[in-house]
Amino acid sequence: MHPVLAKSFGGLPPGYYVRQFLFGLCFPVLLFLASTHGKALLALPVHLQVILVINTLLYPYSRFVYESVVGYIVGDNAFIFPVILFGAVKLFTMLLCWTFAIFIAPIGLVWLYVRSGRQSLGDGGDVDDAGFQ
Repeated sequence: MHPVLAKSFGGLPPGYYVRQFLFGLCFPVLLFLASTHGKALLALPVHLQVILVINTLLYPYSRFVYESVVGYIVGDNAFIFPVILFGAVKLFTMLLCWTFAIFIAPIGLVWLYVRSGRQSLGDGGDVDDAGFQ
């Protein structure tokens, strides 16, 4: 694999990528189920299917950007919210990150590339706000 692709796409820990990928997979599955109600299996247009696949594959990088920015803003503070409100906000942010993953993920990929380049130079000892090294 090209070093640029390895540094950016390989920058997330595999467990984090798989976890976020599985959460991101919920949205296209729901869309497929809603669109195929009583119809053929692939009732969505091909261009929409391609966008769903791209957004799902890029969702973990989009979520990485969101969690890093929120982690930077919030820091080590803890907030107490009702579970229903917290769950609704979490679901809403997940949907936003998945919907705009094609636009947000490139920021995360550049971020991971720069961070990987810094680590390969020996300056990568610090942990960023999302908890990644």
